[in-house]
Amino acid sequence: MQIAAAAGMNRWSLGSAGNAIKLDRSGPHRARLMMLMWIILSGSLCLMVDGQMKLSPETVQKWAVSFGKEIASLSTRYSGAKLLQKKYKDVEGAVKIEEVNGEELVKKFAEEMEEMLGRKMKSVKSLAEAAEDADLYHEYNETLEFDYYNSMLINTVDEDGNPVPLGGEFQLEENEHFSKLAVNTQQSNIQVPTNVYNRDPDIVNGVYMSEALNDIFIDNFQKDPTLTWQYFGSSTGFFRLYPGIQWIPDENGVVTFDCRNRNWYIQAATSPKDVIIVVDVSGSMKGLRLTIAKHTINTILDTLGENDFVNIIAYSDYVRYVEPCFKGTLVQADLDNREHFKLLVEELHVKGEGKVKNAMMESFKILNEAAALGQGSLCNQAIMLITDGAMEDFQDVFEKFNWPERRVRVFTYLIGREMTFAENVKWIACNNKGYYTHISTLADVQENVMEYLHVLSRPMVINHDHDIIWTEAYMDSVFPNKDELFNTQAQSLLLMTSVAMPVFSKKKETLSHGILLGVVGTDVALKELMRLAPRYKLGVHGYAYLITNNGYILSHPDLRPLYKEGKKLKPKPNYNSVDLSEVEWEDTEEKLRTAMVKGETGTLFLDVRTSVDKGTRVMFLRNDYFYTVINETPFSLGIVLSRGYGQYIFIGNVSVEEGLHDLLAPDLTIASEWTYCETDIDPAHRKLNQLQAVVRYLTGKEPDLECDVQLLQQTLFDAVVTAPMEAYWTALMLNTSGMDDGVETAFLGTRSGLMRFQRYTGIEKRIAKSFLTSTDKENMFTLDHFPVWYRRAAEYPAGQFLYYMPRQETRAGRIVIATTAVTVTVGKKTAIAGAIGVQMTLELIESKFWAIAAQPNDTDCSGVEGICPLRCDSVDIDCYVIDNNGFVLISKQRNDAGRFYGEVDGSVMTTLIRMGMFKRVSLFDYQAMCKINSHSVSSARPLLSPFYGLASTLKWFLSNFLLFLLEFNICGFWHMEHFAEASAHKKKGDILQPCDTEYPSFVYEPSVKETNSIIKCGRCQKMFVVQQIPDSNLLMLVVQADCDCSRQYSRITMEPKEVKYIL
Repeated sequence: MQIAAAAGMNRWSLGSAGNAIKLDRSGPHRARLMMLMWIILSGSLCLMVDGQMKLSPETVQKWAVSFGKEIASLSTRYSGAKLLQKKYKDVEGAVKIEEVNGEELVKKFAEEMEEMLGRKMKSVKSLAEAAEDADLYHEYNETLEFDYYNSMLINTVDEDGNPVPLGGEFQLEENEHFSKLAVNTQQSNIQVPTNVYNRDPDIVNGVYMSEALNDIFIDNFQKDPTLTWQYFGSSTGFFRLYPGIQWIPDENGVVTFDCRNRNWYIQAATSPKDVIIVVDVSGSMKGLRLTIAKHTINTILDTLGENDFVNIIAYSDYVRYVEPCFKGTLVQADLDNREHFKLLVEELHVKGEGKVKNAMMESFKILNEAAALGQGSLCNQAIMLITDGAMEDFQDVFEKFNWPERRVRVFTYLIGREMTFAENVKWIACNNKGYYTHISTLADVQENVMEYLHVLSRPMVINHDHDIIWTEAYMDSVFPNKDELFNTQAQSLLLMTSVAMPVFSKKKETLSHGILLGVVGTDVALKELMRLAPRYKLGVHGYAYLITNNGYILSHPDLRPLYKEGKKLKPKPNYNSVDLSEVEWEDTEEKLRTAMVKGETGTLFLDVRTSVDKGTRVMFLRNDYFYTVINETPFSLGIVLSRGYGQYIFIGNVSVEEGLHDLLAPDLTIASEWTYCETDIDPAHRKLNQLQAVVRYLTGKEPDLECDVQLLQQTLFDAVVTAPMEAYWTALMLNTSGMDDGVETAFLGTRSGLMRFQRYTGIEKRIAKSFLTSTDKENMFTLDHFPVWYRRAAEYPAGQFLYYMPRQETRAGRIVIATTAVTVTVGKKTAIAGAIGVQMTLELIESKFWAIAAQPNDTDCSGVEGICPLRCDSVDIDCYVIDNNGFVLISKQRNDAGRFYGEVDGSVMTTLIRMGMFKRVSLFDYQAMCKINSHSVSSARPLLSPFYGLASTLKWFLSNFLLFLLEFNICGFWHMEHFAEASAHKKKGDILQPCDTEYPSFVYEPSVKETNSIIKCGRCQKMFVVQQIPDSNLLMLVVQADCDCSRQYSRITMEPKEVKYIL
């Protein structure tokens, strides 16, 4: 009260200076009296600052000890942790612990993957042979009529109820193997893009010829039931897909999918290539011509893949690179670089006179230098010239740089309706082993750009180089259930790869022409490939990953290909060009990446910082990396084993009869995403879940099931050892009078993926309704991770409980999870058998805390310095319980629970970091998405003035109106992408783009058990006391509440910051 009074007088005296002067004039004695009172009160204030209120560390320590015993007793009782540890202790004599041999394991996994991928390649080869034979014996018929199943038109009728042409009845049935899509496994059908006439003689003849593939599709699927989609993409544009499906058009009724644009088609149809795109930006290219030229560039970019290299040069009076940073070199045509080029191409504007000669010289210099230095693709080289005419004398450039070998092919694209310079542009292409095309409208771009692929494929066709190619990872967004898949599957397991092979004409009369008929292929879901590296063999922190020979991730548990835009999940722009070094970022010297890209076999050790709970909590692991190449593929496999508990696996054994009895307990489940038994081979097994399949196999009802015997053996053993927990939990639940309100679920999990849990509270009263349900992926065993509570318990001393509050977006209410590890020891080797815990409401923990953290009013305070009795419910005191990562569990302010303490009180957290009780750890995210800043590259041209904005709008309107008049066909209208783009512009601040971020995590230093300090904050001081809560990961924090330090100390947040690179 004295401080408040003094502060009040201070405000009064300063705010009433005029009155004070007035009083001084009216009475000198009264003025002196007022001055004396001010001095006395000011001195009183100073005395109070110096004589700061004191908090008793001894009292806080007693509270911490009492609270620690209370929650440990609560957690031990309701989880049954001591009973489970005893049960595993009792069987230690009957188990053996083996050290995991990472080198043998990675080789075994790689061999199994090689065998699986080999079956896919065999299927594709049989398709290619069948397609070439079918073409050999097919005679082209210009007037051929053939009714085929068009996937857009099947099962549709006209106004009279009759099947539409190319439609008809087509049986479809939902199939688990094909992501629950309705398919026809007895028949393929045909998809034709909207811009291709489905009755064109080339289409009809191709479809008729390829009917022979139906039997091969079915036969392949019977021989290898793990096959997914098989297909034939024709060079004429149609796409034969097995099994047949109903193709769903977009909201405008248009099918834009063209198989010839897909990466598997392009890579199989051509060899790797170096491409320089040269675009004319002289004054004559203004308006519609520039729009078409930009679209042509983007279409060419879309035909390139990660095995290709590219650069773009714009020319007028002078030559300039659209990206100055790439001057004089070739860059890999991965998704990142292609999208970057597209943004820059949108910024192009026209000016000056077109002088192609210098641009061609610059292009040849780049390509020749790359070839001389062994850089680039080391295969095909091409220049793509996009112009509305060439007037110069350019022959000497080709004589100097390209003739007579003509090693670089030159493809020319004449833009616009003007044909004056057509002969010049054609001459350039024809005299440099290229191809000339004329593009007058946007609708012409797609078909004309595709022609260059046929030219580049001719040497392969003539030589019959049937090279099998594997694509980088990609996410198929064609099928209608993609949104459901995005929301239900782990992000790292959504991707697939394709194996493809070109199909050539073998007819004698066409051999010299080198005719490419198309490409056959099949998809391989990477999820199925990663099942061959089962999680139970790798341990709680172990994992497997795959990369390509370019260093890009195919599969990795830390790969996050999706981001959230509003409420919808969407693929990131660069989702399939994430490099290994961006995920395993502790490999700063890129030794791991370099060795794997080279296809080497070896090992590497790294100390790593990793995070759980979506990056909010850091863990320090000591990881061994084992890697090897997968033969006959461009892929390499790596596995990671953590030292310590991760080095060992224990093996127990029980009889099938004994284990089966306990496996059928109602409280038991096994990991639904793991493969205990292979249910995808026999269609009759596809509706069985894993537990049903295991039981049918063990009871002899399904002896033909292929099951993992070692995993089943361990699961049965765990079922027997953990069986007493059911009776223990049930007895507690039945003793309703002795139950604490707020204890909701007891649970345990073992390395074999077995889980048991007991719901102490009914669903209607339970706060954590989603905890341990099928939607709660974070807390379940999945294909790419162990549960969060299991992973966190594994890094904490066995027998001691670790407490935490799940992240806001994953918890259904205010809940706390307590978890601890259970171990098995044989000799000097210790392995983790599992983890056990209990989920409680926060209110229960809070009630225990507030009951302890208050000294009674009749406390004997004699001889006690500082506040006595000390009570956390006092207005002068703030009390907190925080965890070892600095997150608040308990606070007077309910909204503080779950927040990082640095956001609540920056002054105390800053002091704790300075004193070494907490340390800040930097983590990096190279897959982040950031909002575009005003200085970022954008496809939107800045409006330099109101006049410029008006002119730009008018220019856009006129060019598009003119384009509509020129094309005047509905197909062309649907393909005017700039219409859609113009109407779909977002505010720049709302657009997300890939970026790199650095973000902090904080971790408690356990060697510091307690501390206290005083923080000086202007006119006041704040004292605090911190005490470790024994046998837990928690800290008790008592803080003086009446001193505001927010002006002197800003809050500490965990917000990520974008990493800016200076080039």
